[in-house]
Amino acid sequence: MRNSRYLLIAALLAVAWPAVAHDFWIEPQAFRPKPGTAVGLRLFVGQEFKGDSVPYFPQKFERYVVAGPAGTQPIPGVLGDEPAGTVTPAAPGLYVIGLHTKPDSVSFDTSEEFEKYLLKEGLERNLALHRQHRKPGRKIEETYFRCAKSLIAAGAVGDDADHVLGFPLELIAETSPYRARTLRLRLLYQGKPLSGALVVAFNKAEPLAKLKARTDDNGRVEFSLPHSGVWLVTSVHMIPASFFSGHDWESLWASLTFERP
Repeated sequence: MRNSRYLLIAALLAVAWPAVAHDFWIEPQAFRPKPGTAVGLRLFVGQEFKGDSVPYFPQKFERYVVAGPAGTQPIPGVLGDEPAGTVTPAAPGLYVIGLHTKPDSVSFDTSEEFEKYLLKEGLERNLALHRQHRKPGRKIEETYFRCAKSLIAAGAVGDDADHVLGFPLELIAETSPYRARTLRLRLLYQGKPLSGALVVAFNKAEPLAKLKARTDDNGRVEFSLPHSGVWLVTSVHMIPASFFSGHDWESLWASLTFERP
């Protein structure tokens, strides 16, 4: 039994957490359940709502919680389960699912490959520093973290605001997408507003029709959501890695999912 468990963990390590440069999101099996209904939580890594599902793997979780009317609790589960855990909203209200992962890493063989990646993810402000410090012929090493959230509306909800979970990079819905078509978001890095960051929003039915905006000096962006359905909002922030980390760069990937009625 012990050997089987070790083999399962090794297999999950090998396939469950694909490399960086892809979105990571939480997709509940129901965004608007009735109170008292169990809701399975699916984790995905990929692009444009197409990707691989990720099982419940607590060795990779820094924090995995649900915040609602009764407070904040950890999300339990069994190693290897998919969906990756279940929550049961007991009372009406807005529930926030949050997952902050432990660090993982990826490497880029060439400077050109890394620069294409920076441009694709809206990280142009890192280009100059990269070119200043790059070392020809050496791989570029990056460590990264995921900071994913999802909003669930159980029964009737008022103007309940999103919960701030304290993730290193966090997207916060300052207006409820279950009550208004205009979504105002704030992006925090280490608890402070992050300005000039690219924020991207898209609908599951039309994932290529992306809405894009840069955060203002207060870390805010605003989108008018033209369609109902499931939405994914993402943002990426990158900084030079600590000298003692063994990496060149550190990136943080924030996401937020919800369903607009």
